[in-house]
Order: sequence, then structure tokens, then C-alpha cells
Amino acid sequence: MKKRYVFYCVIFVFIGIALYAFFIEPKRIVTHHYTLGNNDGQKPVKVVQLSDIHIQEKYPVAQLEKIVTKVNNEQPDIILFTGDLFDHYAKYGPIDEVIAALSRLSAPLGKYAVWGNHDYGGGATRVYPDILAAADFQLLENSGANVSLPDGKSVYIGGLDDSLLGNSSIDETLAARQSDYTILLSHEPDKADELIDHDIQLIVSGHSHGGQVKLPFVTIKNVLAEKYFEGFYTLANDTTLYVNTGLGTTKIPARFRVPPEIAVFDLYI
Repeated sequence: MKKRYVFYCVIFVFIGIALYAFFIEPKRIVTHHYTLGNNDGQKPVKVVQLSDIHIQEKYPVAQLEKIVTKVNNEQPDIILFTGDLFDHYAKYGPIDEVIAALSRLSAPLGKYAVWGNHDYGGGATRVYPDILAAADFQLLENSGANVSLPDGKSVYIGGLDDSLLGNSSIDETLAARQSDYTILLSHEPDKADELIDHDIQLIVSGHSHGGQVKLPFVTIKNVLAEKYFEGFYTLANDTTLYVNTGLGTTKIPARFRVPPEIAVFDLYI
């Protein structure tokens, strides 16, 4: 009788975990706040990073609307999107609704994005630039922008092309840089090892999903997200890397112990 009781308890636990992983955690959105730089009395620049939304039937535009509301509540100065808008555009790609939602994201100093590998796959390459342009995002493809700040300083926001399916070039990306502080967007975080000699203060990435399903003794990693996996890393030459664990899912519509993330940085420049 005792063994049967333990057996049923174990079954109920596994069923509970599965229900949570497939139906609850993927819809949770956790906002993480971080402070970078030295506060010498200046006003910080508030930067919001979004990554790996992976819009699909299991993560539709209604969930994107929740993301937009949460981001706008933060009142960011700058919004950065580090790639993978759709999971598989050819299977599910509601263009007009996505443009309408992304257009409602508000950031007075600009909205910037880069390519992710899923933005090249599934037919998305034909529509991704047009969607971003219609939603007032600047797509950085081995390019960047010097952004003037209210205090007279400026920050350079550079974006690499995707390192798996694109043709990333750091020299092209930084060619127009005229600012002392640089934020670099790179969808794949392991690319950071090639960037540390270029006087970059902050690199923001995604792609890893933090493993998406985190189990004891099991770590699922993506190509070019094997060394740098989630959160902050202090690299050589005073370069900081942040790996965002993303908002959506891919392969399986589940998350466990890695809830969808919005990252908010107060930068003291």
C-alpha cells in the first residue's frame, strides 16, 4: 500500500510539472532590472532588451500585446530586440497584427533590432525587414547608430548580422562609431569572444533561451550559445555580456524554471 501511494504521488508530481511547464510558465513574463555604470549624479539611460519572441500558434499575438504593455510601463528611452521574431513564419505569421503591436512600443531615443537565425529561416527573411520598418524599428545589419542623449553625451548602438545564417562583420558594424560608449547587439552570445578587442562596453544577446527547460543535471544548449548561456558575464577589456533567456519557445512549447524575460538596464554613462 505504501509503495502504491508513493507511486501515485510521483505520477501526480510529474503531471503537475508538465502542466506547469506547458501551460503556465510560458505565459509568465518576468521583468529583471539591472544597473550598470557609476552613478555620479547623472540621469541614467533606461534600455529595455527583448529577445526570442518566437511568435507561433502556441505563442500568438495576444501574448505579444502583454509584452508591449509591460515594456511601455517601464517607460524606456531605448528598446533593443536581439532577434527571432517568429518561430516559423511560413506556418504562422500574422503580419498586420504584429506590426500593430510592435508599433505601440514607445522609446523616445529609438527602437533597434538585429537578425536572429529564425528571422532568416521559415520564409521570414522576406518580411522581417518590412515588419520592423513599419513598426519604427531600425534594423541593424552590420551597422549602427550614434544616439544623442539629453545630457549631451552619446551612445553607439551597433548590430551584427546573424552569425549562423547571416554574414556578421564587426568592422563594418563599428565603422560609423563616434561615441565613447558602445552597446552591441549580437543574437548569438558566443560571438562575444571575437568582439572583446573592439572597445565595447555592453554586448546584449539572446538565442540560448537559458535552455528553456532546466532540469537537474541536464543542460540543453544551442549552437553559439554553449559557452555563454544566461545572465551576466564579465569579459576581457571591461566588456560586459548579457544573455537574455528570451520570451517565447521553440521546438517544444514549454518552459521550466526559465520564465519569459524582459531585461531593463539603467545605464549610467
